[in-house]
Amino acid sequence: MKSFLAKISLFIIIGAFISSCNSIKRVKENELLLTKNNLTVNGEKSNDPDALSQMYQKPNSRFLNYPLRLNIYNLAEVNPDSTFRDWLQRNPKRENRLNRRYSKKQVREMQNYKKGFNNWLKKTGEAPVIIDSSKTKKTTKRLKAYYQNKGFFNATANFKVIPSEKKRRASIDYTVETGKPYFIDSLQIIIKSPDLDSIYNLHKDKAIVKEGKQYNTRDFLNERERLTVLFRNSGIYNFQLNSIKPKIGIDSTNRDYELGALIKINNLRERKGDSIVEKEYKVHRIKKVNIYTDYTFANSRSKFVDSVTYDGFTIYSNDKLRFRPKAITDAIFVHAGDIYRDNDRSLTYKHISNLRTFKYPNIQYEYENDSLTDLVTNIYLTPKKKFSLGFDIDITHSNIQDYGFSFSTSLISRNVFRGAETLEISARGTLGASKDVADSEDQFFNISEIGADIRLNFPRFFFPFNTERIIPKYMLPSTVLSLGTSVQQNIGLDRQTFTGLIRYNWTPSKKNTFNLELFNLQFIRNLNTSNYFNVYTSSYDRLNAVAQSSNYVGTDESLNIANGQTNQFIDDVISNNFEVTASELSTVLSVAQRQFRLTQDNLIASSKINFLHNSKENISDNNFFQFRTEVELAGNFLSAIASTANLEKDSRGNYKLFGVPYSQYVKTEFDYIKHWELSGKQDVLAFRTFFGIAIPYGNSDNIPFARSYFGGGSNDNRAWSAYQLGPGRSASILDFNEANLKLTSNIEYRFDLFGSFKGALFADAGNIWNVFDDIEDEDRKFNGLESLQDIALGTGFGLRYDFSFFVLRFDIGFKTYDPAYDLGNRWFKDYNFGNAVYNIGINYPF
Repeated sequence: MKSFLAKISLFIIIGAFISSCNSIKRVKENELLLTKNNLTVNGEKSNDPDALSQMYQKPNSRFLNYPLRLNIYNLAEVNPDSTFRDWLQRNPKRENRLNRRYSKKQVREMQNYKKGFNNWLKKTGEAPVIIDSSKTKKTTKRLKAYYQNKGFFNATANFKVIPSEKKRRASIDYTVETGKPYFIDSLQIIIKSPDLDSIYNLHKDKAIVKEGKQYNTRDFLNERERLTVLFRNSGIYNFQLNSIKPKIGIDSTNRDYELGALIKINNLRERKGDSIVEKEYKVHRIKKVNIYTDYTFANSRSKFVDSVTYDGFTIYSNDKLRFRPKAITDAIFVHAGDIYRDNDRSLTYKHISNLRTFKYPNIQYEYENDSLTDLVTNIYLTPKKKFSLGFDIDITHSNIQDYGFSFSTSLISRNVFRGAETLEISARGTLGASKDVADSEDQFFNISEIGADIRLNFPRFFFPFNTERIIPKYMLPSTVLSLGTSVQQNIGLDRQTFTGLIRYNWTPSKKNTFNLELFNLQFIRNLNTSNYFNVYTSSYDRLNAVAQSSNYVGTDESLNIANGQTNQFIDDVISNNFEVTASELSTVLSVAQRQFRLTQDNLIASSKINFLHNSKENISDNNFFQFRTEVELAGNFLSAIASTANLEKDSRGNYKLFGVPYSQYVKTEFDYIKHWELSGKQDVLAFRTFFGIAIPYGNSDNIPFARSYFGGGSNDNRAWSAYQLGPGRSASILDFNEANLKLTSNIEYRFDLFGSFKGALFADAGNIWNVFDDIEDEDRKFNGLESLQDIALGTGFGLRYDFSFFVLRFDIGFKTYDPAYDLGNRWFKDYNFGNAVYNIGINYPF
């Protein structure tokens, strides 16, 4: 540990020395490199990110207090062409020798390469920020304006350049004296249009600009936006933002620091010919809604041969109408007789796109005849092709698969039952590699899967009764019916899976999503159970050690897996045909229980509801949080009918269906993610915490392997490989460690390095435990608060490259606190590169 810290310290010292020598390489004698901006407001240092963002010049970015990008830029030569030619011609024999050895063309390519590499250094690096007096003066003006916009009309701003003790470097101190703020003493609202005035008075309690509030220019801008949205969603189809004219009575000599404000909303001004005509704003209503179901530019002038009136809509088609009217009108939120609303238009765009049957729609409004307030809505829909064929190839990565390649092909049929339904038939395959999988032939690609699915999507709830009162259509209700099968070779046992699913999805708001799996059936059949001891080598080693110590086999012999000697030994011990000690018996029973659990077939019939809240506004939003929770119930329906249906029981007394004991459990999860953007940069602090528990009962004593939890891996605690952490303090004695309780938290600081390269520092804490199941090992069980001392901690750093459409991630995790060791001996026990875990991942872990 001391050696490691010494190396880090030496690295920092060398980096600091290089920085001090190289940072001013491009700074001329009469120039100063900007090292820091300091802002003092009313005598106190300010870290207000909005105020600091007003500065025209900012110091070069730093990584661990080292100006990495600046020094990369300084590595570039000013004139690489001239430098290369000088080097080439400095020795008369050099150019001739290179031309003979390579050719003139290759020598020119060497020159082009040098120039290209130079350009890359400049592009990746950062030019030195030289203090510019004109930009500094602009900054003081912007700072003054910034505080004046907050109501400090008497604010003053100044600056001072502070030379550094190091040559050709300086910082800038900006000082602001704000004075006292001004408050809105009186607010007058003048609205010319009676319709606008009525709408305003109905919603004036939500006004942003109010009497008694400190003046802020941003409040007036936000109030203009609020009123524009309000009016355009209250029938004012033609309302324009520039009709709102705020005015402020500013008097900087007013020692009462009060001011009057006026918000005036003018009538609509339109140009007609050479003159401007003023018209009162009026509430508009939708008179008629026309829907054109097969519109294209080619048939835009053709006569429509089919039309139907349904629920107040008129639907047109150039050919025989291929859609049931209700399927289309359910996606339309603009109705005849309603007032005009921007929101109705937006909802219609969103819902039509969600049908996956039409291209992006075109919605137009026009006045009916000579009316000034009646609107006709024309909705032009262009259908997608009836059939489409897709093919995808992807790079895949998961906690148990280091890397792999997946391919899929799908055939989509649209409007299957004339209700905008889509039928998707797909096939998929995966080929991958994992260091965690035992393979007798030591193949590089040791994971494979092929599968097929058929999925039917309904753009509504497929249910025996009408659910619109419970889940209105604006919530984008949809139904998925799915059947699938797959054959996997992934953990050496190989397995075949059959699935069936009925899922309902709906979105109550932009940020909230619900999924209800009313019925989810999964049948898992293990195909190669005889290979168990070849895969789970730790189980074999424990069993073989007992066989040798008990003289079942010689000390220089081993149990033969191929001829079934391992299973015979277990049977002999359990049936008392071979006598062993109590300790040895406990080991054999533990191995037998583990073998039974991981080789038994599973039948899971469950229902699950999932809720997700995501506050993220857009793809560039780095200040958001996400909360997900779900509850799953399995086996209850089958238990209710078990005795009535006379289901048979197995040797353990559990009911079986199709020859397989069905699983019964309740499972719940809570997952919270929070991101903070730091200092207005692209630097992000990301946090995640997760809690999950699955409790078996009734027909089950444990949780199916497919529903259990594991620790470690590139998306979990990165200091441990997948399935190698826990449970509890049990020291990872098994090949695939899993349990039914999981608690984990992660924190990661993400920052820019240079170009598309990004870095990260992280800490991962958590573990898994057994609770309320048939595991008796106290080291694996969760025993209340005292078990929290078995939470593992891994720390490390990572390097990422952003390809725009995905991020390639490389992380190194170090075991910082390892619960596998005795208390008092857990900190930094294996904290070194030799015991580090190296992870390759795609995209961020959370």
